Amino acid sequence: MAYSVPTLLLSSMEQNNVRHRCPQEEDRLGALTDDILLSILGSVDLATAARTSALSTRWRSLPWLLPELNLHVRDFLPVPCPDYPLAAALRIFFYSKIPAQHINQAMASLTRAARSFLRTKHSRTVTKMSLEIYLVGNYSHDIGPLVRDAIDNGTVRELDLTIADDKDFRCKRADMLQKARVVDGFFSTYPNVLPCLTRLHLYNLRFAKGDMLHRTLFDCCKQLQHLSLDHCDAGDGSVWQIDAPSSGLRVLELRYSYLKRLEVLCLPKLELLRWEVWLHNETPLHFGSVPCLKELFLLCGADIDHPGFSLSQLLDGATDIHTLTLNFQGEKLWIQPESRQLRAAFSKLKKLSIQGIYVEFDLLWTINLLEAAPTVEIFGVEAFEHPCSVPFWVRVGVQRVQPSWKTPGFTSCSKWQLRELHVASFSPLVGHHMLFVREVMGRAPKLETVLLKENEEPCRKCEAMGALPTPIGGMFPRGKDEQDAIARQLRDKRIVSSSSAAKIVFKSIASTVVF
Repeated sequence: MAYSVPTLLLSSMEQNNVRHRCPQEEDRLGALTDDILLSILGSVDLATAARTSALSTRWRSLPWLLPELNLHVRDFLPVPCPDYPLAAALRIFFYSKIPAQHINQAMASLTRAARSFLRTKHSRTVTKMSLEIYLVGNYSHDIGPLVRDAIDNGTVRELDLTIADDKDFRCKRADMLQKARVVDGFFSTYPNVLPCLTRLHLYNLRFAKGDMLHRTLFDCCKQLQHLSLDHCDAGDGSVWQIDAPSSGLRVLELRYSYLKRLEVLCLPKLELLRWEVWLHNETPLHFGSVPCLKELFLLCGADIDHPGFSLSQLLDGATDIHTLTLNFQGEKLWIQPESRQLRAAFSKLKKLSIQGIYVEFDLLWTINLLEAAPTVEIFGVEAFEHPCSVPFWVRVGVQRVQPSWKTPGFTSCSKWQLRELHVASFSPLVGHHMLFVREVMGRAPKLETVLLKENEEPCRKCEAMGALPTPIGGMFPRGKDEQDAIARQLRDKRIVSSSSAAKIVFKSIASTVVF
């Protein structure tokens, strides 16, 4: 039987309580070395780790010897809260739903824990601290000096900081300006925090001037490697220029931004850029010098009036990308039809994912992108079908806009390096899904695997609707006989232009079957 870390710790605590009755009872954790025990404690939240100090004399000091200190406000909430979302885009809603009274209680508990852990002298140094806080009430004046002193005396050398907010992205502009002043005031009062930051996550900030944003995040944060900004900008329709030749930033993430455009003029170490939801119809990105940029993720649901922009022009200056993900969230495509124009930008592309394609849209248009990227080894498409979005389209009284791309002529298929084709939310009753898979199987000479996947991520809005209608494409095939019949159809030589030796894999929530 497998046990979780908290279960083992609780078991050890229970054994400690009854040891006087069962002296021969073996303490399963007692035989482990301190390094192993510290590794175990490092995998649980700080509140649980602190409680283990009651186990025995040996355990009393162990939590204070942790090399990494995780002070997260969510771990100090007075009552259980909803599951902390793995998807970073959902965390703004998580933080905003916590009642103000619970936030105050959690911050008071977190401050006491920080005082206990940071002011207690031990021989081991906390090299890295992860701090998640709300800047509410006077808590910034309580937690700030503790962090400042820990950095000054060398206890903390690297800081991962999240400043949460009690509002989601629908907050008022005045709230964003006020929040920016509070955050700027915190960093001005404790200036040694900025040079120590390695990771920073901010929510709902509107800086009065773009240069203030640049000064705070790049001129002062010399160790910063990962920056996430949710609903942050310098005003509606503002243009943010990043020119930071000395920056070590490797990951930049933007979500729900009113920026008109982000111009990355110089970020020499940037490896990943992720932008989820922009609110203007123009090209959102411009690249200057980004020699290390390898991965780009763009997600947005465009309205029906969006004119689209040239993907090849957006990628001009970023020609070393090896992983590209485009997600349309079931709406109109926000890229203009292109194929050969993309060859320079796609020259080193290894993985291409086209996600959020409305389930009734044709998929063959995506092969234009594959034609422009013969070096791609993994090509994925994902269909989008969410009943929760239907009421909106009924209310506005319009139809989704079908892709206007022409089907390519497959002139250079012999050069394709494609080895894996992934189709998520596969619907066999939608004819163009089957046609798309057949076309790729028949044209890709090096194809080894076709992975057909069921949608594994439940949508909370869809689940909240109760009884859902039958999907347009029918249910994902889970029965082996049905899967076998589909595999035979995909390999039917009377339909497929050339035979393919690729294995066909059906991956449902319950099982994985290979044909």
